[in-house]
Amino acid sequence: MRIAVVDYGMGNLRSVSKAIEHVTPQAEVMVTADPDRIASCERVVVPGQGAMPDCMRQLRESGAREAVIEAARSKPFLGICIGLQMLFEHGEEGDTQGLGLLAGDVPRFSVPGLKIPHMGWNEVLQTRAHPLWADIADASRFYFVHSYYPAPRDPALTAGTAVYGKPFTCAVARDNIFAVQFHPEKSQSAGLQLLSNFVRWRP
Repeated sequence: MRIAVVDYGMGNLRSVSKAIEHVTPQAEVMVTADPDRIASCERVVVPGQGAMPDCMRQLRESGAREAVIEAARSKPFLGICIGLQMLFEHGEEGDTQGLGLLAGDVPRFSVPGLKIPHMGWNEVLQTRAHPLWADIADASRFYFVHSYYPAPRDPALTAGTAVYGKPFTCAVARDNIFAVQFHPEKSQSAGLQLLSNFVRWRP
């Protein structure tokens, strides 16, 4: 099995690739921006951290944009952090246009008294059954670092929520796409289980 971790100049690529290698040592994990190599892989992971305008620009300039769009339409796809946010139509940060693969926006936290970014461990409530939640207890804790969050237009997209001042969507799922706002590669056993589930997932 070949798994692409998309390198568009943003994100904790080494931690993500090493975590995937840990849960599936028999797989070939490629950190790449090459569209042909991404297309050749059976599974695609898009990590990312930082500012959404920079991420979208880097994705376009790396040449990987169209390959990411095609992967999100056709093969098991995992988005992490900005890799989740870019799937939506619009990000409030920098008034940024996303890929538009999922309907909705990415607003900034605006609850008075909150420290921004939201950083640290938080319980994730599984709002519906999904193969990527297999063997992960509901309300398990995952690691977050973010100032913006996904707001899907269709509530059925939401697969998990967390609370930071108010409940917010932190995991979305549709067909072959699963994407999370938290960082499974930094979330110890629960995060490794999610990555293992992704590798075995047959959407």
